[in-house]
Amino acid sequence: MEKRVILVGDKKSFMVTSIAGELQSQGFEVLQAPPDVTAIEHLENKPNVYLVYVDDIEEMMEFFVYLRDKAIENTLSISVIGSPDEIEKIYTATTKDKIAAAFVRPVNVKELGAKMLEIVAAEEVRLQKKKILVIDDDGTMLRTIKSWLSEKYQVFMVNSGMAAITFLAKNTVDLILLDYEMPITNGPKVLEMLRSETTTNDIPVMFLTVKGDKESVMNVVALKPEKYLLKTMPPAELIANIDEFFEKQKAKQYI
Repeated sequence: MEKRVILVGDKKSFMVTSIAGELQSQGFEVLQAPPDVTAIEHLENKPNVYLVYVDDIEEMMEFFVYLRDKAIENTLSISVIGSPDEIEKIYTATTKDKIAAAFVRPVNVKELGAKMLEIVAAEEVRLQKKKILVIDDDGTMLRTIKSWLSEKYQVFMVNSGMAAITFLAKNTVDLILLDYEMPITNGPKVLEMLRSETTTNDIPVMFLTVKGDKESVMNVVALKPEKYLLKTMPPAELIANIDEFFEKQKAKQYI
């Protein structure tokens, strides 16, 4: 298990120094940085696990928005230390589901160190999961699909075709679930764009849509999607289709 963490906070703070020392005593490699976007961006070989010590929540809100956006791109593990009020404000900037753990000050550094070991272990397990990008303009549907798939897979979400292209310029995924009907750039057009680029033309794509008519299906046959699935199917059936796809991929490696 790779025990590495970015500790964000004022290096002159007694508590930040104590936390860094405790983590190091438990075998962590600790990269320290202030809550500054430029400083974080300049760190090389960054781990995915962040621990942020809050000392001025108002000044740090913009930084938490940055972390939220990075979490969407790279699914960072973000833990925070602050007062109850500060933690609630962090949830408004990032949403609660983006926070792996929230520690209320004053914090017991030994208990924090033990919890961070659990978080790093969970992150290592998560990173071994297959990556799925869901493209849909319906936010409720995105959250629903993520809730169905997150136990088995890493799930990324974007709400438009162009957002997907931008995401895929920086990230790799193992499968795309693509909505058919979307404003501006619909699903078939998005798939055409993906197939036309050498960096994305081999990514497996499944349509996940409400459009089950023969004409819609035939319109995308030439683009060779892996499957054409309906949103009305039960969650277990959707998961079974995805599981089956990855099992077949795995089997091909041994042929």
